[in-house]
Formats: sequence, C-alpha cells, structure tokens
Amino acid sequence: MSGTTMSAWYAEALRFSWRDGWIGPRNRLIANPRFQRWAAAFPLTRPIAHRRARSLFDLCAGFVYSQILLACVRLRLFEILADRPLTAEALSGRLGLSEDATLRLLRAATALRLIRALPANRFALDDLGAALLGNPSVAAFVEHHALLYDDLRDPVALLRGESSTKLSRFWPYAGDAPRAESVRDSSPCGDDYGSYSRLMAHSQALVAEDILDAYPIARHRCLLDVGGGEGDFLAAAAARAPSLGLILFDLPPVVERARSRLESIELTGRVETAAGDFLRDPLPRGADVVSLVRIVHDHDDESALVVLRAVREALPTGGVLLLAEPMAGARGAEPMGDAYFGFYLLAMGRGRPRTAAEIAQLLQNAGFGHIRSVATSRPMLAGLTIARVV
Repeated sequence: MSGTTMSAWYAEALRFSWRDGWIGPRNRLIANPRFQRWAAAFPLTRPIAHRRARSLFDLCAGFVYSQILLACVRLRLFEILADRPLTAEALSGRLGLSEDATLRLLRAATALRLIRALPANRFALDDLGAALLGNPSVAAFVEHHALLYDDLRDPVALLRGESSTKLSRFWPYAGDAPRAESVRDSSPCGDDYGSYSRLMAHSQALVAEDILDAYPIARHRCLLDVGGGEGDFLAAAAARAPSLGLILFDLPPVVERARSRLESIELTGRVETAAGDFLRDPLPRGADVVSLVRIVHDHDDESALVVLRAVREALPTGGVLLLAEPMAGARGAEPMGDAYFGFYLLAMGRGRPRTAAEIAQLLQNAGFGHIRSVATSRPMLAGLTIARVV
C-alpha cells in the first residue's frame, strides 16, 4: 500500500472512529427523559421535539390509521360524499352504523385529512379522500392489505421464516419451491387466478401513465409486455401510440383472462397474446421494446437474471428494455421501498426491493448496456430503468 493510500485509509478510519464514538453518547442523551422534557420546553428545540414525538406516535398508531382507511373504503364513504356534503345523521343511515359510531368514524377520518368537518354537523371530502376516490386502484390495495396485516401479526416469526403467509398463497407464482406443472395447465376460471389478475390489473393501471409519461413509447415498432396481466399497460400504450404493435406474455390462465379483457376494450385484433412461464419458456420475438412492470422485484437475483436474459434473447440488437418498479433508496420515497415493499415481499415469499444501482448491476450481468435511470412523476409507485441490447 502506497504512502498516499495509507494516509487516505487512516484519515477515513479516524473519521468513522469519531462518528462511531459519538453515536453512543448521542443516543444516551436523546433517550434521557430529563433531556426530552427540556427539549420539549426549550423554545429553540421545542418544534424539533414535537415533530419527532409526532413521528414516533404515528409509527405506533399507523395500524390504527390504516384500519380507519379500510373502514372508509369498505363502507364506501368517499363515494357517498362525492357529490355533496352530508350530515352525520344522513350518513348514519347510508353507512348502516349508529349515529355514535358514524361520528366516531367521521372524526377519525377528519383527523387523518380524508374528510373535513363543515358547519351544521356536515362532512365533505378532503383532498386525500378526493384523491383516493379518483384512484380506485388504491382502494383495491387497501382491501388487499388485510392479507398483509394478518401476515404481519408476528413480524419476528415472519423474519425467522417460522410462519406460513396468506400473501404467498394469494400470488400463484410466489414461494421458493419450483412451480408445479399444474400451474401451467390450470383452469383460467379459478378464484386464485381471478383475484391475482384483478389486483395485477390495478397495479399496472396505477403506474402505466407515469411510465409512458417518462418514456416516448411511440418511437418503437412493437412492444412486448412480459408478465402483462390482463393487458392494462398495453392498453395505455396503445392509446399513446396508435401504430404500435402489441404482444402480451403471461401464465396461461392469466392470458385467457387477458383475451376476454382485451375483447371488452376492442383491442383483440391489435394485441397478440402468448402463454408461458418466463422462468422456463422462451419469450416471443418480433418486438423492439420490452416492458417489465413490477416483475423483477418479485424474484431473487438468480430468477431475475433468468428473466432478464430471456428478454435479451427476445430483443434485437439495439432493442430497449423498460424496467419499472418501486426501488429501494428512491429519494423522497425511502419508506415505500425498504420498509413497505421490503416486508410485503417477505410476506409474499420471494423477491426484494433493489436500488437503482443494484438493478443496473443485474442488467449488466444479463448482457445489457446503455443503462440509465429515468425519473417518473411518482417514484414511490415506480422508478424506471432503461437498457439496450448491445
């Protein structure tokens, strides 16, 4: 090791040593009740102390907040208030609750800024309630989270792998065991695939416009959507690019449902469908752009590489991959990546959120080049990585 390198290493070691040495005393100071009381009373530190106390309380109360939202969704409170404010008495009859219970729910929802209280004991939608009303996909996920909350009753058991989960049974492809042949040949009418496909459709619809706003899909000749569910992303792309060729690839039962969906929106003649398992079967050729929307984060690195290499084989030289999914470490959306999706995917039984750098490394290992990240309007829902076949 050269003298310059040794000096740099020593300086870095000293810097970390100083930081590490300060952590213990700092933690003891912040944990001291006397210091907490002083910080809450002192004018200069009072705002900081109050914000941190509120943040800590919100962490403790988060489950209660989510259940209040679930009650509002199940009782269709936002739809009922969509057109005009109503009194608690009028809402009581519409919700099927006693007036006492109705007021309790309304006050809770008001505290969470889902609705707002008006004079004369009337209530109307607030901004968050109105935004949720305009995004039915969010309401579908609020309902779906009942499975996740049940799986998180004992988070330590979940982390230790000591409990079976409802989410792993909900998603047909979840779990680490090899997929049975029966999955490939199962009936398209099964409830499992119906629930899975409907939620996938909601997921795709939620992010499709953000992805298409960030990337001009009309520059391409043909788009292959891998794991495309019932075709919601392809439908959005079709609206943006009327001359774009479209191919959908998914599991056989999902493709059967997609054909019915595409027929209902008059896209049957424009979309070619192909059924198979992207971990085993080759992908259709002919597209010059492939989309993977919320697919890779459902898989471990080994399986993700299988998918990415299959995509690379299906694309011509110069072909483009659009990889869109929530990413760990996304600026302004950090809790969504590592906290929410970290534990959601743990309960699901496979996959993990990855940083943009980790995704880029996977793409490089799969043989892609010209890899770049593109900002989307809502990074908490999906970040976008673009790569080319070189």
